[in-house]
Amino acid sequence: MSKTRSAFFCQSCGYESAKWSGKCPNCNNWNTFVEEVIVKGTDKKEKDEWASYNNAGKLKTISINDVSSAEEKRIITTDAELNRVLGGGIVLGSIVLVAGEPGIGKSTLFLQIGLQLKEVVTLYISGEESEQQIKMRADRVGIKTDNFYLLTETNTQTIFQEIKKLKPQLVIVDSIQTLQSPFVESGPGSISQIRECAAELQRFAKETNTPVFLIGHITKDGNIAGPKILEHMVDTVLQFEGDRNYAYRILRTLKNRFGSNSELGIYEMTGEGMRVVNNPSELLITQKEEQLSGIAIAATIEGLRPLLIEGQALVTQSVYGTPQRTVSGFDLRRLQLLLAVLEKRGGFHFGVKDVFINIAGGLKVEDPSIDLSIVSALLSSYEDVPINQHYCFAGEVGLSGEIRAVNRIEQRIAEAEKLGFEKIILSKYNAKSLGKLKFNIEVVPLAKVEELYQYLF
Repeated sequence: MSKTRSAFFCQSCGYESAKWSGKCPNCNNWNTFVEEVIVKGTDKKEKDEWASYNNAGKLKTISINDVSSAEEKRIITTDAELNRVLGGGIVLGSIVLVAGEPGIGKSTLFLQIGLQLKEVVTLYISGEESEQQIKMRADRVGIKTDNFYLLTETNTQTIFQEIKKLKPQLVIVDSIQTLQSPFVESGPGSISQIRECAAELQRFAKETNTPVFLIGHITKDGNIAGPKILEHMVDTVLQFEGDRNYAYRILRTLKNRFGSNSELGIYEMTGEGMRVVNNPSELLITQKEEQLSGIAIAATIEGLRPLLIEGQALVTQSVYGTPQRTVSGFDLRRLQLLLAVLEKRGGFHFGVKDVFINIAGGLKVEDPSIDLSIVSALLSSYEDVPINQHYCFAGEVGLSGEIRAVNRIEQRIAEAEKLGFEKIILSKYNAKSLGKLKFNIEVVPLAKVEELYQYLF
């Protein structure tokens, strides 16, 4: 006989409790506990069920000195952006979680990636769509291969039986929230189901050295649906994001055990699927003939990639009692800090002005090196004097009005030089580290915000 028991799970963080509680002791959210029935079957298979798959050896204790330090083997895809985001390709035995808004293009992107890997046997498991729907999308992408297989199933035990027959080299699950394990009684998408299904797939990935991609949903708060432990169990967490009003999509690394966790891949949504954007700087800078006030170009770095982005500012007289502060793609608190610095150190009366900031292209930027370009755009809009469109900026602004040095300045300068900019304005402390390096772009070192105003206006 199987033993039946129920437990209460927090829908926000996945905390398990034997009894209901109004407030979760782990994440402090109210009214998030839901009862779920758990059935622990006595016939559940042991962990060595994959021992014969791919001739996997049995686990044993080993000295760290006996472990070979060779680099992990990777599957190099034809998608340069995915390779960059994953740290150089798909690591064998890795488990990757990809989350994003509904309709953003997660299924399209990974169907396309699976079809492009013509030498790799790929199994695409879908619990959301029929074979006909996936075939229609594959026809639209227009890539033909004989090594791509479909399985529309949600029961994990049936899935593993098919996997043992096919022995795929890559597994894509769309989506983890639709899977259901027979060892847990609660419905698909519940905390205990997601945790159990992810654990079974993780065991399969590690013991057979097969990479697994899990496509996941996100909640209305923007967090990945399911327990927080889901993000801890996987090796890599990717966020697929973008604005519906723009054609651009950004694949961002939130966690990566095999590479940098601040990488960025940029795609363009087209009628034939996702197109890799090789030079995003040209797309993120608006092509304009006449010079306009309130626009400044920032040389920023996302992961290992230098990007030139356009910061836009609008400063107007406040009509209401309290001035407005509105941002898109920039941190509101950071803007308030920069306005306070300009008011204190430069004597500009932003306290009676409405201020609006926008990062062009729908990007969200957290690199502090864009401070200098935002300050320049604010001053340009305040004075209503345009900045030369062949100038770009790279520098962090401190509370005392000083322009602070930023990292990897040579890469930023090289990117600005490649795109034909004439001058790059940066911190004088960065200029010291450059030494006698020669560039075809003029480097303008400044120390304070006051010097920036005098130089530009």
